[in-house]
Amino acid sequence: MTKLASWDTAVALFTDEYRLPLLPPEVAAYIAVSIELTSPVLLALGLLTRPTAAVLLGMTTVIEIFVYPQAWPTHIQWAAMLLVLLARGAGRLSLDGWIRHRTLGGD
Repeated sequence: MTKLASWDTAVALFTDEYRLPLLPPEVAAYIAVSIELTSPVLLALGLLTRPTAAVLLGMTTVIEIFVYPQAWPTHIQWAAMLLVLLARGAGRLSLDGWIRHRTLGGD
């Protein structure tokens, strides 16, 4: 939420600390903040679970490779959880499950 509280702080983080290659700090900050704000809501609702998990897995991979390579134990845990969601989806008690039931008539 630090990134959301102050846009200048977010851009400074991507300029000075994160230093992602190929992306200007402003673009990287915008993408990261967008993902960090929308993904938890989508996952909590069980809406677009697999695409959201794929995006978060990509973000985790970028962070592991370019930002904090020494934090691999944490990133492996995140990747494992996201791979489960990617493989299994959200399940019946989710908006994805409800939509699937309504459109396909069942599981």
